[in-house]
Amino acid sequence: MEHIITGLQWYVVFLFSTVLHEAAHAYTAHRLGDDTAYNGGHVTINPLPHIKREPIGTVVVPILSFLLGGWMIGWASVPYNGSWAIRYPKKSAVMSAAGPAANLLLVLVAGLVIRIGTAAGVFYPPEAITFSHLVATHETGWIAATGSIVSLLFSLNLLLCLFNLFPVPPLDGSAIVPLFLKHETAQTYLDRMHHSPGGFFGLFLVWQVFDYVYDPVHIFVINLLYPGVHYR
Repeated sequence: MEHIITGLQWYVVFLFSTVLHEAAHAYTAHRLGDDTAYNGGHVTINPLPHIKREPIGTVVVPILSFLLGGWMIGWASVPYNGSWAIRYPKKSAVMSAAGPAANLLLVLVAGLVIRIGTAAGVFYPPEAITFSHLVATHETGWIAATGSIVSLLFSLNLLLCLFNLFPVPPLDGSAIVPLFLKHETAQTYLDRMHHSPGGFFGLFLVWQVFDYVYDPVHIFVINLLYPGVHYR
Protein backbone atom coordinates (compact mmCIF):
# COMPACT_ATOMS: atom_id res chain seq x y z
CA MET A 1 0.00 0.00 0.00
CA GLU A 2 2.83 2.41 0.83
CA HIS A 3 4.41 1.73 -2.57
CA ILE A 4 1.07 2.39 -4.30
CA ILE A 5 0.62 5.69 -2.44
CA THR A 6 4.17 6.74 -3.35
CA GLY A 7 3.52 5.84 -6.98
CA LEU A 8 0.32 7.90 -7.01
CA GLN A 9 2.16 10.89 -5.56
CA TRP A 10 4.85 10.56 -8.21
CA TYR A 11 2.32 10.28 -11.01
CA VAL A 12 0.22 13.24 -9.89
CA VAL A 13 3.29 15.47 -9.67
CA PHE A 14 4.74 14.16 -12.94
CA LEU A 15 1.50 14.56 -14.88
CA PHE A 16 0.72 18.04 -13.52
CA SER A 17 4.27 19.27 -14.14
CA THR A 18 4.39 17.87 -17.67
CA VAL A 19 0.93 19.16 -18.59
CA LEU A 20 1.70 22.65 -17.28
CA HIS A 21 4.93 22.65 -19.29
CA GLU A 22 3.08 21.81 -22.50
CA ALA A 23 0.13 24.12 -21.76
CA ALA A 24 2.63 26.97 -21.33
CA HIS A 25 4.01 26.24 -24.80
CA ALA A 26 0.49 26.16 -26.25
CA TYR A 27 -0.69 29.34 -24.51
CA THR A 28 2.41 31.32 -25.48
CA ALA A 29 2.19 30.20 -29.10
CA HIS A 30 -1.47 31.24 -29.15
CA ARG A 31 -0.66 34.67 -27.76
CA LEU A 32 2.14 35.13 -30.30
CA GLY A 33 0.14 34.11 -33.37
CA ASP A 34 0.19 30.31 -33.77
CA ASP A 35 -3.20 28.79 -32.94
CA THR A 36 -2.29 25.20 -33.82
CA ALA A 37 -2.17 23.94 -30.22
CA TYR A 38 -5.01 26.23 -29.18
CA ASN A 39 -7.27 24.77 -31.86
CA GLY A 40 -6.25 21.30 -30.70
CA GLY A 41 -7.47 22.05 -27.17
CA HIS A 42 -4.02 22.04 -25.54
CA VAL A 43 -4.19 25.45 -23.85
CA THR A 44 -5.38 23.75 -20.69
CA ILE A 45 -4.09 22.03 -17.57
CA ASN A 46 -6.76 19.38 -18.04
CA PRO A 47 -4.53 16.33 -18.63
CA LEU A 48 -6.95 14.49 -20.93
CA PRO A 49 -6.10 16.29 -24.22
CA HIS A 50 -2.39 15.85 -23.46
CA ILE A 51 -2.82 12.17 -22.57
CA LYS A 52 -4.84 11.62 -25.75
CA ARG A 53 -2.01 13.10 -27.84
CA GLU A 54 0.80 11.20 -26.10
CA PRO A 55 -0.64 8.17 -24.22
CA ILE A 56 2.67 6.30 -24.26
CA GLY A 57 4.69 9.20 -22.85
CA THR A 58 2.12 10.33 -20.30
CA VAL A 59 0.77 7.00 -19.04
CA VAL A 60 2.59 3.84 -20.14
CA VAL A 61 6.25 4.85 -19.80
CA PRO A 62 5.86 6.76 -16.49
CA ILE A 63 4.05 3.85 -14.84
CA LEU A 64 6.44 1.22 -16.19
CA SER A 65 9.53 3.25 -15.24
CA PHE A 66 8.25 3.61 -11.68
CA LEU A 67 7.38 -0.07 -11.35
CA LEU A 68 10.75 -1.15 -12.75
CA GLY A 69 13.03 1.57 -11.37
CA GLY A 70 11.22 3.44 -8.61
CA TRP A 71 11.18 6.75 -10.49
CA MET A 72 9.34 8.22 -13.47
CA ILE A 73 10.28 9.33 -16.93
CA GLY A 74 7.96 10.28 -19.75
CA TRP A 75 7.09 12.99 -22.21
CA ALA A 76 4.31 15.01 -23.80
CA SER A 77 4.06 17.45 -26.68
CA VAL A 78 1.82 20.01 -28.30
CA PRO A 79 1.55 20.70 -32.04
CA TYR A 80 2.81 23.90 -33.61
CA ASN A 81 3.15 25.39 -37.07
CA GLY A 82 6.71 24.89 -38.31
CA SER A 83 6.29 27.51 -41.02
CA TRP A 84 5.19 30.05 -38.39
CA ALA A 85 8.24 29.19 -36.27
CA ILE A 86 10.64 29.78 -39.16
CA ARG A 87 8.84 32.98 -40.20
CA TYR A 88 8.99 34.34 -36.64
CA PRO A 89 12.05 32.76 -35.00
CA LYS A 90 12.07 35.12 -32.00
CA LYS A 91 8.43 34.38 -31.20
CA SER A 92 9.11 30.69 -31.66
CA ALA A 93 12.01 30.92 -29.20
CA VAL A 94 9.81 32.60 -26.60
CA MET A 95 7.23 29.85 -27.09
CA SER A 96 9.93 27.24 -26.51
CA ALA A 97 11.19 29.01 -23.38
CA ALA A 98 7.69 29.05 -21.87
CA GLY A 99 7.80 25.34 -20.97
CA PRO A 100 10.96 25.44 -18.84
CA ALA A 101 9.75 28.75 -17.38
CA ALA A 102 6.56 27.02 -16.18
CA ASN A 103 8.67 24.35 -14.48
CA LEU A 104 10.84 27.01 -12.87
CA LEU A 105 7.68 28.67 -11.52
CA LEU A 106 6.68 25.38 -9.88
CA VAL A 107 10.15 25.09 -8.34
CA LEU A 108 9.69 28.55 -6.81
CA VAL A 109 6.19 27.70 -5.54
CA ALA A 110 7.41 24.45 -3.98
CA GLY A 111 10.37 26.26 -2.43
CA LEU A 112 8.03 28.88 -0.96
CA VAL A 113 5.84 26.17 0.59
CA ILE A 114 8.93 24.54 2.10
CA ARG A 115 10.12 27.86 3.55
CA ILE A 116 6.68 28.67 4.98
CA GLY A 117 6.35 25.19 6.45
CA THR A 118 9.81 25.43 8.00
CA ALA A 119 9.12 28.89 9.47
CA ALA A 120 5.87 27.56 10.94
CA GLY A 121 7.67 24.63 12.54
CA VAL A 122 5.74 22.08 10.49
CA PHE A 123 8.74 21.08 8.37
CA TYR A 124 12.39 20.86 9.30
CA PRO A 125 15.56 19.93 7.38
CA PRO A 126 16.03 16.15 7.17
CA GLU A 127 19.34 14.56 8.16
CA ALA A 128 19.86 13.52 4.55
CA ILE A 129 18.07 14.54 1.39
CA THR A 130 17.03 12.54 -1.63
CA PHE A 131 15.19 13.45 -4.82
CA SER A 132 11.82 12.83 -3.16
CA HIS A 133 12.69 13.65 0.46
CA LEU A 134 13.57 17.30 1.02
CA VAL A 135 11.56 17.94 4.17
CA ALA A 136 11.03 16.12 7.43
CA THR A 137 8.06 16.43 9.75
CA HIS A 138 6.87 14.96 13.03
CA GLU A 139 3.31 14.99 11.71
CA THR A 140 1.45 12.26 9.87
CA GLY A 141 -1.50 12.22 7.49
CA TRP A 142 -1.97 15.08 5.06
CA ILE A 143 0.97 17.10 6.42
CA ALA A 144 3.38 14.22 5.79
CA ALA A 145 1.82 13.71 2.35
CA THR A 146 2.26 17.42 1.61
CA GLY A 147 5.92 17.16 2.53
CA SER A 148 6.39 14.28 0.09
CA ILE A 149 4.49 15.99 -2.72
CA VAL A 150 6.24 19.34 -2.33
CA SER A 151 9.62 17.55 -2.33
CA LEU A 152 8.76 15.81 -5.58
CA LEU A 153 7.34 19.01 -7.05
CA PHE A 154 10.57 20.86 -6.30
CA SER A 155 13.02 18.20 -7.49
CA LEU A 156 11.12 17.02 -10.57
CA ASN A 157 10.46 20.52 -11.89
CA LEU A 158 14.06 21.54 -11.35
CA LEU A 159 14.99 18.47 -13.39
CA LEU A 160 12.49 19.27 -16.16
CA CYS A 161 13.62 22.89 -16.32
CA LEU A 162 17.34 22.11 -16.53
CA PHE A 163 16.98 19.11 -18.83
CA ASN A 164 14.90 21.00 -21.36
CA LEU A 165 17.30 23.95 -21.41
CA PHE A 166 20.09 21.89 -23.00
CA PRO A 167 20.58 23.35 -26.51
CA VAL A 168 20.27 19.97 -28.19
CA PRO A 169 17.40 18.90 -30.50
CA PRO A 170 14.66 17.98 -29.75
CA LEU A 171 14.87 19.74 -26.36
CA ASP A 172 13.45 23.22 -25.83
CA GLY A 173 16.90 24.70 -25.35
CA SER A 174 17.74 24.11 -29.00
CA ALA A 175 14.72 26.17 -30.05
CA ILE A 176 15.57 29.00 -27.62
CA VAL A 177 18.88 29.67 -29.41
CA PRO A 178 17.26 31.99 -32.05
CA LEU A 179 16.69 34.56 -29.31
CA PHE A 180 20.42 35.26 -29.53
CA LEU A 181 20.75 35.22 -33.32
CA LYS A 182 20.03 37.72 -36.07
CA HIS A 183 16.71 37.20 -37.84
CA GLU A 184 18.06 35.63 -41.04
CA THR A 185 20.55 33.47 -39.17
CA ALA A 186 17.81 32.33 -36.80
CA GLN A 187 15.58 31.33 -39.72
CA THR A 188 18.37 29.29 -41.29
CA TYR A 189 19.14 27.67 -37.94
CA LEU A 190 15.50 26.64 -37.36
CA ASP A 191 15.14 25.31 -40.90
CA ARG A 192 18.20 23.11 -40.47
CA MET A 193 17.18 22.02 -37.00
CA HIS A 194 13.73 20.93 -38.22
CA HIS A 195 15.41 18.69 -40.78
CA SER A 196 18.02 17.32 -38.39
CA PRO A 197 17.83 13.53 -37.90
CA GLY A 198 19.87 13.48 -34.69
CA GLY A 199 17.11 13.80 -32.08
CA PHE A 200 17.62 10.47 -30.34
CA PHE A 201 21.39 10.92 -30.35
CA GLY A 202 20.96 14.33 -28.73
CA LEU A 203 18.77 12.91 -25.98
CA PHE A 204 21.27 10.09 -25.37
CA LEU A 205 24.13 12.57 -25.13
CA VAL A 206 22.31 14.82 -22.66
CA TRP A 207 21.25 11.84 -20.56
CA GLN A 208 24.90 10.79 -20.18
CA VAL A 209 26.04 14.14 -18.78
CA PHE A 210 22.90 15.37 -17.05
CA ASP A 211 23.71 14.06 -13.55
CA TYR A 212 26.91 16.12 -13.55
CA VAL A 213 24.77 19.23 -14.01
CA TYR A 214 21.66 18.40 -12.03
CA ASP A 215 23.19 17.01 -8.82
CA PRO A 216 25.30 20.07 -7.88
CA VAL A 217 22.48 22.47 -8.83
CA HIS A 218 20.00 20.42 -6.77
CA ILE A 219 22.29 20.51 -3.72
CA PHE A 220 22.96 24.22 -4.19
CA VAL A 221 19.31 25.26 -4.26
CA ILE A 222 18.43 23.00 -1.32
CA ASN A 223 21.14 24.70 0.70
CA LEU A 224 19.54 28.03 -0.25
CA LEU A 225 16.26 26.73 1.18
CA TYR A 226 17.95 25.79 4.45
CA PRO A 227 20.50 28.50 5.31
CA GLY A 228 23.10 27.16 7.68
CA VAL A 229 22.50 23.52 6.71
CA HIS A 230 25.26 22.28 4.44
CA TYR A 231 24.17 19.27 2.43
CA ARG A 232 26.68 17.56 0.17
